[in-house]
Amino acid sequence: MLEKKEVCKRVGSKIRKARTEKGLTIEELANEANLEYSQLSRIELGKINTSIFHVYQIAHCLQTPIPELFTDLHK
Repeated sequence: MLEKKEVCKRVGSKIRKARTEKGLTIEELANEANLEYSQLSRIELGKINTSIFHVYQIAHCLQTPIPELFTDLHK
């Protein structure tokens, strides 16, 4: 089982990858997801353990299924 910090890093990395693949800047996604730029930055860097609702908001804006952000956590 992964530690909380590692889970946050991996999910944050997947969010950043999805965002860049969609061609969005961090500012654009933060505005669309109704989050502060700095908060989204910390989420992407895995520095904070964000809420389920924030993950939902981000995934919705990225048009990415939530489970996709949590793949490969069992490795």
